[in-house]
Amino acid sequence: MNRNHRGKQNKNLKSPRDGFTNEVYGIFIIALGLVLLISIQGNSAGRVGNLIKFVFSGLFSSTAFILPYLAILCGVFIFVNKSVVKETKTMLFYTLIFISITIFKSLGSIRIIDDIVSSGTGDWLKQVFQLGVEGIGGGIVGSSITKLLVNLFGVSATYIIISAFMLIVLILYTKISLLETLILLKEKAMTISNAIKDFVLIPAKDNTKKDGKSGKKSQNMPPNTENGDDPEKDIEEKIKILDFTTIDSDDSSHSNKTNGNNDIKQISLDKTGNTSMGSYNIADYGQNDLILDYQLPGIELLNEVISQPSKEDKRKIISKAKILEDTLYNFGVEAKVIQVHRGPTITRYELQPSAGVKVSKIVNLSDDIALNLAAQAIRIEAPIPGKAALGIEIPNENISAVALKEVLSSTNYKNSSLNLPFALGKDVSGTPIITDITKMPHLLIAGATGSGKSVCINALILSILYSMGPDMARLVLVDPKVVELSQYNGIPHLLIPVVTDPKKATNALNWAVEEMSKRYKIFAKNGVRDIDGYNKKFEENRIPYIVIIIDELADLMMVAPNDVEDAICRLAQVARAAGLHLIIATQRPSVDVITGIIKANIPSRIAFSVASQTDSRTILDMGGAEKLLGRGDMLFYPVGTSKPIRIQGAFVSEKEVERVVTFIREQSGTPDYEDTIIEQLDQDSNISRDEDEDELFEDALKLVIEAQQASISMLQRKLKIGYSRAARLIDSMESKSYVGPYEGSKPRQVLIDSQFFEQNIKKSI
Repeated sequence: MNRNHRGKQNKNLKSPRDGFTNEVYGIFIIALGLVLLISIQGNSAGRVGNLIKFVFSGLFSSTAFILPYLAILCGVFIFVNKSVVKETKTMLFYTLIFISITIFKSLGSIRIIDDIVSSGTGDWLKQVFQLGVEGIGGGIVGSSITKLLVNLFGVSATYIIISAFMLIVLILYTKISLLETLILLKEKAMTISNAIKDFVLIPAKDNTKKDGKSGKKSQNMPPNTENGDDPEKDIEEKIKILDFTTIDSDDSSHSNKTNGNNDIKQISLDKTGNTSMGSYNIADYGQNDLILDYQLPGIELLNEVISQPSKEDKRKIISKAKILEDTLYNFGVEAKVIQVHRGPTITRYELQPSAGVKVSKIVNLSDDIALNLAAQAIRIEAPIPGKAALGIEIPNENISAVALKEVLSSTNYKNSSLNLPFALGKDVSGTPIITDITKMPHLLIAGATGSGKSVCINALILSILYSMGPDMARLVLVDPKVVELSQYNGIPHLLIPVVTDPKKATNALNWAVEEMSKRYKIFAKNGVRDIDGYNKKFEENRIPYIVIIIDELADLMMVAPNDVEDAICRLAQVARAAGLHLIIATQRPSVDVITGIIKANIPSRIAFSVASQTDSRTILDMGGAEKLLGRGDMLFYPVGTSKPIRIQGAFVSEKEVERVVTFIREQSGTPDYEDTIIEQLDQDSNISRDEDEDELFEDALKLVIEAQQASISMLQRKLKIGYSRAARLIDSMESKSYVGPYEGSKPRQVLIDSQFFEQNIKKSI
């Protein structure tokens, strides 16, 4: 067993002598090529050189001048790669191409060769040899093969056969699709042609303003070029690169020059029209007349691209691909890199393993691959959905930021027909990703502090502000941290000011549940199933979408976990058709914050960088988020997909948000919030209203304080009630922090005394 094991190890180990021998072979072939070069093309090579020139010219005619260069190339390949076996295919490729060129040379002199052969002299080979020395035909080798093919197929067919043969050999050797190459050349030619036209023909400025109708969605974004249509580099949006070439993921942002006047589209609302049964009026949402003249913010309010993506050197990518293949080969895994996609943050190498190689074997080598590539961390996607390949994602040396302006200016965003568009960022190939909030229909965002959650929420809000007027979408923002979303106060999209009190936030969720029920009753009266059906039927009296954004769920769960969980689950289960959508963010991806019930009812999730695989599983039900790089690097797991998508999130700075909010405030004037909602939030009611309505709550709490014992059985005996009612009373006391939590065999701790009860609690009950 030991001998066999050592034998296998010795096979895998490469002897230094083998490397030296291959270097000798390489030097020998290079020297031979140089001698051939001097002999064939020079006139002072001595007798041996003249003899070599005479022989090779007779055999191959003037095409013999190519042979020295082919020999030198093969020698260099063997010397550099130190492998004769690996360059066998290269040498065979050069040989076949050389013979094909020789045949083409002979076809040009086929009549002379036919005359020599038909003359009947027995020394026709000698005459063909002499013609080759004189540079006529293809020498003995080319003329013999050509004469055979012409006799079998004729001259025209021989041209076709040799041309097809050369193309087939070229495709098999380079493994590059001829069709894709032609398409790429065509697109490059069109790009150059358009660039020349743009340079020669200076477009006239269009100062006309275009008005839009209320209800236009993201496809009605304000035009951001003077031509109205961006000459976007579509092939740079998403390109599949073969043979380790890089991807240029630039979005041609320099071509997206803004036109200040044309960047604003006006939304108008028709006041006339039939009113539906039990419908809403615009006044129901606190909207004033300024909404009728609302203007979308211009794209010029956002910053240009922060940093242009640094183009990875092609040699570096080829080198990393080779290191990747060699690393796997050293561990007994044969695989080949077939495609490379370069994104803003990572470069994905698509790997195709040989037959019989287990995917798990490659996945288990992730640490070894990271070590050999000197990478911070790698992520393996096995397999890539829809492809017979694995994706190995390696961080770029220079990470490129994705500006929100890039995504909002992209063709994908402007041509989309989404109800509530959300500009997420770019995927691993540099393609802008835009999703529809109504299709999610609710979203959970989680990740460690500083990983990009707040920026993601700002990008989401601005995506709505840039595509929807207040008559189409309204916002309810909950910010227990006070400082994250307060800057949006004053915009007409808000139903109420930004909620910062966790207790009021719970009441806001309860209001959303009531609003949902109210809408469903109206839908039932008017014979429609959802908000889209209602808005199509009553275009003059549309109901807006409502997006509820909670910036930190953990703070709410600390105050009233039961009520918050119940309200979130109720909304997540049935609020989609009513046009209410939840966006929940947290920096504590733990099971006590993201409970199983909440996670089960929110199918779409975004995971930013987290500390451990456990946190990743809490968010996505799978690992992977622990290997993210931070700074907007995310895994987007939309509903209906089998695997998450890696995206570099769109970045928007606080100054950009401030400029957009200021623009909207200036045109909307004093905010007109919904007073009924504010009054409901300001009510001095307890969080658990249903439990506090129990008429025995005061007596039960007084008994617990007097006995200094919070026991369900004691309440059953003293108050003569059943187990369920006594348990609800104890749970209510615990939620109010009047008694401590359940501790197994130990009794609950009573946290208040009789004096506190008389002064505070008795008065409020």
